[in-house]
Amino acid sequence: MTRPTSRRTVLTAALAAAAGAGTAASAGPASAASSRTSSSPAAASLVDNRFWNTYTDWRCGASAGTRAVAGRRPGLVIATPAGSTDYTDPHTGTGGSWEYATWTSPVHRSSVPATEVIASWNAHTPKGTWIQIELRGSYSDGTDTPWYVMGRWASADTDIRRTSVDDQTDGKSTVWTDTFSLDDAASGLRLVSYRLRLTLYRTPGTRLTPTVHRIGAMASDVPDRFTVPATAPGTIRELAVPRYSQNVHVGEYPEYDDGGEAWCSPTSSQMIVEYWGRRPTAEDLAWVKPDLADPQVCHAARYTFDYQYDGCGNWPFNAAYAATYKDMNAVVTRLGSLDDLEKLIAAGIPVITSQSFLKGELTGAGYGTSGHLMTVIGFTADGDVIANDPASPSNDAVRRVYQRREWENIWLRTKRYDANGAVRGGTGGVCYVYWPTDPAPGQRRVLRSLGLA
Repeated sequence: MTRPTSRRTVLTAALAAAAGAGTAASAGPASAASSRTSSSPAAASLVDNRFWNTYTDWRCGASAGTRAVAGRRPGLVIATPAGSTDYTDPHTGTGGSWEYATWTSPVHRSSVPATEVIASWNAHTPKGTWIQIELRGSYSDGTDTPWYVMGRWASADTDIRRTSVDDQTDGKSTVWTDTFSLDDAASGLRLVSYRLRLTLYRTPGTRLTPTVHRIGAMASDVPDRFTVPATAPGTIRELAVPRYSQNVHVGEYPEYDDGGEAWCSPTSSQMIVEYWGRRPTAEDLAWVKPDLADPQVCHAARYTFDYQYDGCGNWPFNAAYAATYKDMNAVVTRLGSLDDLEKLIAAGIPVITSQSFLKGELTGAGYGTSGHLMTVIGFTADGDVIANDPASPSNDAVRRVYQRREWENIWLRTKRYDANGAVRGGTGGVCYVYWPTDPAPGQRRVLRSLGLA
């Protein structure tokens, strides 16, 4: 997003405040690591990924009315509803009754005593169904969090409006739109373990069911840092990713985050969805005005929109949107360095990254931003970053080359100064990774090394 006061700005500022100064002594680059395997000892100390997506995974945990489904892509569905409940949509005022079933994951003890957790999921929700994702964790002081809602989600917007939930806190932690965060990281308190709970809803008296193919979370304790160590170039490759500009859509569909000017996240998501050979059908796009260019970008904006956050930049909602396309996986995670990103690019996997910077901090961008998503598609022979930057004025101008040292710093830092000299937050390497369910062997190896597959 390039607007000066986006709601993501509020979120990153709050997360920066929550991070405090207590972890500054742990300075060093973060690197994503699986709860089962890690790419390096340093990685295991900063980021932990755990995803449930196999038939065995779905048969573990606690089920109340759900059933694991085997096959090429296992999933979780409603078998016999555990009960019914009423839900009044806060964004429409419409109430109704829904049958539901639940699945609660086993307790996952994170390899990282964490200050932040971000959940993500991949699901199919036919008309008449939706899902809710919750998290409950245990603190290092022996107490537990409440059940926090991390999202109420459906791929469409006719049954319910997909939404995050505000005002969730227990005095020790808070959910900021899509991110669980400790209120005072400097206190030394950490989240040491967590469970996720899925609730699957359907229209009463039907045999409809959502199908959840993947759910999990990234837990992290990335130290406060204004700069990160420089890395040496290691990959020379450029991927042929479609180029779309969000600014082509300025003023279009202002009901979705004030229009295209703020659509960096869905525009980036759409680029990678199409890189993998998926795209919405003509029927999907029938609602878009016929005279608009790149209607699929409008489609992505509508179907990533978070009605509470009032924007298209909810990180898990973007991943969930990408996974609505046939045989696609999508997660939100953190990477620790350009080395990790180069591994993905070398394997043919582009990555959407989140960063914020002043106008003078990224040579050639021509703008400053409090929070913006762009798509990394390659590296030059000099190691510079090749990005499809949706903040460009036209599709033809989307491909940009940014200086390696500048780019890695604005992406990986957790602290920065704004134009007034005030300290603001940075995302610390947050990114979206999308890939097909049948990746090539080399792609699968890289994804596993980063704890994602």
